[in-house]
Amino acid sequence: MRTIAQMLDLRGRVALVTGGAGHIGLALAEALAELGTDIAILDLDEEACRQASAQISASHDVRAMAVAANLAEESEVLAVPKRVLGKMGHLDILVNCAALVGTSDLEGWNAPLLQQGSRAWRMALDVNLTAPFLLTQACAEALASSRHGAVINVGSIYGMVGPSWDLYPGTGMANPAAYGASKGGLLQLTRYMATCMAPAVRVNMLTPGGLVRAQPPVFIERYNSRVPLGRMATEEDLKGAVAYLASDLSAYVTGHNLVVDGGWTVW
Repeated sequence: MRTIAQMLDLRGRVALVTGGAGHIGLALAEALAELGTDIAILDLDEEACRQASAQISASHDVRAMAVAANLAEESEVLAVPKRVLGKMGHLDILVNCAALVGTSDLEGWNAPLLQQGSRAWRMALDVNLTAPFLLTQACAEALASSRHGAVINVGSIYGMVGPSWDLYPGTGMANPAAYGASKGGLLQLTRYMATCMAPAVRVNMLTPGGLVRAQPPVFIERYNSRVPLGRMATEEDLKGAVAYLASDLSAYVTGHNLVVDGGWTVW
């Protein structure tokens, strides 16, 4: 029987992390790199990709590469696996983290329901749901041949429950319908793919609660009062969860939604 340390060891494996130059994506990539994983950082901003991959390779004894791509463009999504395999040689872990989020500035996005537009809706579904579908399809053969294939889709509590509107008055913040709809769809896609890609590839979801950034103090205070653990999350809170889902610690886990929300969804 292997030790916990042996099951957690990811040396020699390769992970592709979409949205890897963002707050959550970079934290997840860093966690995997700490365990020995070589990392491909995918993001829309080419320079941000380069900076994130350089940061990872400088901080850890792993290889890292930058993959700039627009996940709203199908041709660019489908070209990603070839780019990663051409440099890294194989692929073991896919983390679908990139998303159009509540702070995005598309017209008709961060607005009351009746002012939310169809263009923003379609964009959210393209990036948050269609891109993970297409990219997982495109990576499926490589993941299946790795013997450690794992897909981790990053969701949201708003793919599980509806918004609490009393959080938002006076903050200038909103909660677009397409965000929750796309994350709810991603949760069901996770379950669907878990049945199709087994036994060669495990497919799970990591669902964070609200993460503290630069929200107005009144929002943070309201949010904290609703959380059993009394605070919003930080990126560090997600590191253990991604390590578990990516490693052999979860070798007999698929189709699971690992919720890291401080208890928000227990009410």
